[in-house]
Amino acid sequence: MAYLTQIAEITDYLFLCSATAITRQRLSLLGITHIINCTLDVPNLNVSGVQSTQIHVDDHPQAQLYLHFDRVADEISTIASRGGKVIVHCVAGVSRSATLCIVHLMKYHRMTLAKAHDYVAKRRSVIRPNNGFWRQLIDYERKLYGRNSVHLVNSNVGLVPNLYTDKDLYCFVHS
Repeated sequence: MAYLTQIAEITDYLFLCSATAITRQRLSLLGITHIINCTLDVPNLNVSGVQSTQIHVDDHPQAQLYLHFDRVADEISTIASRGGKVIVHCVAGVSRSATLCIVHLMKYHRMTLAKAHDYVAKRRSVIRPNNGFWRQLIDYERKLYGRNSVHLVNSNVGLVPNLYTDKDLYCFVHS
């Protein structure tokens, strides 16, 4: 479970991790100016000079993370334009926070959902947005671009994004 202590650099101003990876020392070392906490019950870390935003959402397929997509993407962009750095976390740094990083890349780096997912996964290989978040990401991509690069397809483990490989499906079954 080393991924729980790793911080992934998504861009020069955007980082992704689990709640346990965040320490005052690491925030200082990375020059983090803002934390986006995507949990229901993990308290914000109070660090001088670091602002926090909490997105109260559960990691559940019915959770409406979509309601926060534009606001969070815009907030990340604004912070970056002012020279700041943002770290986005949820409990494990796998579903909620990864979804919001993907949304930012789609909106502000003009990446398709498939490219944004691949980009984030290359930097943090454990990301696995839940199926409800995948549906919301697919809807968001259609809103942004009028088309989709990812579709949910049937597999032996239920509906999954068509970009997952057999190895990814094995991880679903054995996680």
